Amino acid sequence: MAEVREELDWLLSVEDEACRLTDLFEKGELPLRVTHNDTKINNVLFDEKTHEALVVIDLDTVMPGLVGHDFGDAIRFAANFVEEDCDHPEKAGVNLNIFWAFAEGFLKKTAASLTKTEVDTLALSCFALTCELATRFLADYIVGDKYFKVKKPQHNLVRTRCQIALAKDMLNKMDAMNAIVQDCARRYKETENA
Repeated sequence: MAEVREELDWLLSVEDEACRLTDLFEKGELPLRVTHNDTKINNVLFDEKTHEALVVIDLDTVMPGLVGHDFGDAIRFAANFVEEDCDHPEKAGVNLNIFWAFAEGFLKKTAASLTKTEVDTLALSCFALTCELATRFLADYIVGDKYFKVKKPQHNLVRTRCQIALAKDMLNKMDAMNAIVQDCARRYKETENA
């Protein structure tokens, strides 16, 4: 355990903030929605010629969940400067240009149907899902890599460290992420009401 003490301590230090979505759901402040729960770009099939999205696949993960689960996991996966198993966690971080583009597209289609609390917690959901994956990777590493496929020794520990670095960067950029979400939501709610 000494090998992962720093990672454990940091994850425990942010537990309250990382679990805030669950707390809000338990208080009845976030509704359940139908969610995909594995919103990665490799779960979308595209037309070879037009590059238009054709269909979402990997539907075995679809179930009731929070809208932030889909938004947050998509950002965690797609907006990191590096792959989730990069050996150089110091290079990890959220690319605000990709965050903005995803928020723009997501809210263009959903802003009218989301509650204020759902919108207000979208940026937080990215941090929460990143911490969740860091915790899952770390737990799997501790028990001997039973769940996630690994390609090298300490693969899950490398993933953990990369996710923690990403989560730390998200905390530093949370004000900017919230501002982007609020701007997109406001514009698309106004468009819907016009």
